[in-house]
Amino acid sequence: MKRETLGTIDSTSLEASRRAATGVHGPLWLWAARQTAGRGRSGREWASPEGNLYATLLMPVVDDPARASLYSFVACLAVADTLDTLIGTSERTKLKWPNDALLDERKVAGVLLESGLTDGARWLSIGIGINLAHAPPQTRWPSISVTEATGAMAPTPEATLDILARTMDARIAQFDGGGFDAIRTEWLARAARLGEVIEARLPAETITGRFDTLDDDGAMLLQTGTGACRIHAADVFFPGGTNASGH
Repeated sequence: MKRETLGTIDSTSLEASRRAATGVHGPLWLWAARQTAGRGRSGREWASPEGNLYATLLMPVVDDPARASLYSFVACLAVADTLDTLIGTSERTKLKWPNDALLDERKVAGVLLESGLTDGARWLSIGIGINLAHAPPQTRWPSISVTEATGAMAPTPEATLDILARTMDARIAQFDGGGFDAIRTEWLARAARLGEVIEARLPAETITGRFDTLDDDGAMLLQTGTGACRIHAADVFFPGGTNASGH
């Protein structure tokens, strides 16, 4: 798959959307050594010092927007596969709904999906940030870097992207060939706090309940005192766990 190095740029996701607007839909990996306006979920700033991985996969999709959104879980599994390779074990990495990877219960990576139509053709960008050498302070969720977790020299962004590109290819092939069921099963096997009580913080309310499962459209199902509740978008926190007030 084609890959392009951008050096310093505002955001790899923004660059992907600019390319898409000109009719370039990929597949293409764009990666930067540093971002000056990195973005996380809900428009939050993504701190982007040199030494971490900042990459976006731009790709054409034929799916409707609802199904295309499931690539978030595909990408999270690819990130988990990459981290397994970097740290040598799968025991320390968990996936936090909807789009984060945790290492030792602290945030090490995030995924940002964006999509659009250009001349009737749909495109999807999958932005991925992985803390390799640096973990930004004072984030919404406590953060960690790969080098902090392992005590070893940080892997280079280039070498990490080599691994990520391979794992992403494999996970996309799995999704395209078998649908969401297998992705959903594997994501749940790595889900942080599955079966435990969590808080889903929405703009107007906080819903507390037991994290039961994922629905077939990627929604989180919570069992609350008044019955099952489907959550499509929220900030998730773990009562009594490692929380902070970002990424």
